[in-house]
Amino acid sequence: MITLGTLMGFLLFSGANTVTPFVANTDPVPTLPSYTVALTAYNAVPEQTSSHPLMTASGAYSNPEVIAARSRDFANELPFGTIIELDGSNISSKDTCGYDVVKPYIGYRVIGDVLNAVYTKRIDILLDTKTNYVASDGSTVNAANVLGICRDVTVHVVGFVDIAHIPKTQAELAALVLKNNSLAIK
Repeated sequence: MITLGTLMGFLLFSGANTVTPFVANTDPVPTLPSYTVALTAYNAVPEQTSSHPLMTASGAYSNPEVIAARSRDFANELPFGTIIELDGSNISSKDTCGYDVVKPYIGYRVIGDVLNAVYTKRIDILLDTKTNYVASDGSTVNAANVLGICRDVTVHVVGFVDIAHIPKTQAELAALVLKNNSLAIK
């Protein structure tokens, strides 16, 4: 009866082709970048954008369900098509920030627009003027006004998408992120 040790010895010393044993990948898992920013919101209206409020700076449609703008100082870190997730757990400006009230409208966002040059270290999420309303002090107010200015919000990069193929809904964007869960979603 041939034992396993005898067979392995034969294969090693006979010069027979052997199969390379499986070696676990020990490469570190890439760390996705995160940034601390001020978070605000805007609406696609001429007073808050340009004379073409339905077109973003990237050329994408101003979709209030998925678009966000970044300040110009983040052009290299957050290029158009970057998918971000916002985390308001460290907010230091509770008195000027309605993050917890507006959170259901935030979700994942795709960087597709740019803020005015006067702003730095800022993300501005696009909200709908027709459906994004919340109760505030006994009245119904646009969610962008309720959000206000939230300082010390963490922005996590969760992927990238071709700017010409931005998902149209939060559900589609979330499914894309969960399906691909990588740095290069295309």
